[in-house]
Amino acid sequence: MNRSAIRLSLLLGLAACILFIPFLGAVHLFDWDEINFAECAREMISTGNYTTAQINYFPFWEKPPVFIWMQVLSMKTFGINEFAARFPNALCGIVTLIIVFNLGRKLYGTRFGLLWALAFAGSLLPHFYFKSGIIDPWFNLFIFLGIYRFILYTNEPGPGKLMNRNILLSAVFIALATLTKGPVAALVFSLCFLIFRLIKRKSVISWKHFIIYCITAGGLGSIWFIILFLQHRTEIISDFLAYQVRLFSTGDADHGGPFYYHWVVLLFGCFPASVLAIRAFWKSDSDTPFQKHFKRWMLVLFWVVLILFSIVKTKIVHYSSLCYFPLTFLGAYTSWKLICGEIQWKKWMSIVTLVTGGLIGIALTSIQFIIVFKKQIIASGMIHDPFAEANLMADVHWNGFEFLIGIVFLLGVVASVILMWRQQLIGAILTLFLLTLLSTSLSSLVFAPRVEGYSQQAAVEFYQGLQNTDCYVNVYGFKSYAQLFYSAKKPEANQSPLFYAHMERKRPGHGKLDPLTLEMYHTDWLLIGKVDKPVYIVAKTDHKDEFVHDFPAFKEIGEKNGFVFFRRDASDKVSN
Repeated sequence: MNRSAIRLSLLLGLAACILFIPFLGAVHLFDWDEINFAECAREMISTGNYTTAQINYFPFWEKPPVFIWMQVLSMKTFGINEFAARFPNALCGIVTLIIVFNLGRKLYGTRFGLLWALAFAGSLLPHFYFKSGIIDPWFNLFIFLGIYRFILYTNEPGPGKLMNRNILLSAVFIALATLTKGPVAALVFSLCFLIFRLIKRKSVISWKHFIIYCITAGGLGSIWFIILFLQHRTEIISDFLAYQVRLFSTGDADHGGPFYYHWVVLLFGCFPASVLAIRAFWKSDSDTPFQKHFKRWMLVLFWVVLILFSIVKTKIVHYSSLCYFPLTFLGAYTSWKLICGEIQWKKWMSIVTLVTGGLIGIALTSIQFIIVFKKQIIASGMIHDPFAEANLMADVHWNGFEFLIGIVFLLGVVASVILMWRQQLIGAILTLFLLTLLSTSLSSLVFAPRVEGYSQQAAVEFYQGLQNTDCYVNVYGFKSYAQLFYSAKKPEANQSPLFYAHMERKRPGHGKLDPLTLEMYHTDWLLIGKVDKPVYIVAKTDHKDEFVHDFPAFKEIGEKNGFVFFRRDASDKVSN
């Protein structure tokens, strides 16, 4: 790497620091995923058990521990808080922009590298995810790096040492991805490999290197499972594998969706890179063999991820987030070809840009007006959910100018299309990406705290108020991890002899139970069992009557923004 590239990498890293690090802790962590992983990290620190992830101090088998370990290191540095939980992904954003810049620089030159970094930072969800505390940014980066090293390996054969290094590094990155989120990393890589093999119609890896790859990726990727096996925690391994199968084969009750779900998510969530990327699906004869080779791999990666997670029954926004790498590359590719004059801006591109960007801008503009007219909206009967109605009535302060973010975004989209038609291509592309970057940054800063004010803030503040209280706290009728993280639940909270006595009464001679069953009995104990300290329960408005009827020992102590708060004191009596 020459001095100019090093200097630009450092400047890009500094710019990424400014984009992703400030205000990371300005908003509470959001249920479920953000708080889920942060709570696992907090419980690791609280128990000193760094080999087994736990949630509610019961074994957590859904994810391997690499990202949780990152959060542990961050929390040991910055304290147990929102900033520390999100800092690893901000760091991932910095690393990602530097990586795509340098890969783009090697492919087409410095300007293309900068365009790719701008496409990543200047698209909606790719930018926003680096300010979150979810697991996917690092997971995606590891898979992408594994695929990139395999791209180099499958390019024209080079020196043996170089080939060995690329195949080993590819296997190591896929192993890291597996240890971050699970075997889906190996599945995605394997599917990409098979599709590429079918396209080439010939062998793309020697048997020697194939064996090296499998041993390296399989060995490193199995470290966590080996540790659990040696600790005689095989039930966590079996639960983990069963969970992975269940995600693919059955839809989560709260996360279903149609086949085209991720197509819509990527079109709008990766704007404007997604719109520009459409043109890149055409062939280009001007590319060098390696450029064609790299682009082919990016197309394979995109289609594999999109189709795979369109088939998967559970639909969650970030499941298709690995597509951000190929989509931003293809968006930068179109931008580069436009600037070089190799392709022309077409009318359909203007229409798709205006429609997609226009709908996003209208949504950003409308948020504030929905709040202004919330009473009329509720009175109209449009909302059929009592909890949502109560959320909407929360007293959240708005300054009155928030809608301007959407207006500026809309004007930027229109201005970029006009500049395109005037052949001011660089200005058009910079306007489109930079204004999207600005709008995304402002939206996360302005809208996120207010969204939380309507959604979970009342409950989170209640949990925080119980941090120094010797009590139990749980939720009823909905899934949440907020009560664990924000009440700072202690390890000994699940160790009461009264709990084990209750469980023995319910299931005599129960033996060794799986974590889900243990947690179910613990919840049952808090609701109806003999307890040694006060129990606080948080329910949603739509479950209030049901809870009051089923658990009369609890007294209502408050209600706010759709959440109802109950308490029962320690008693020698078992309710029922």
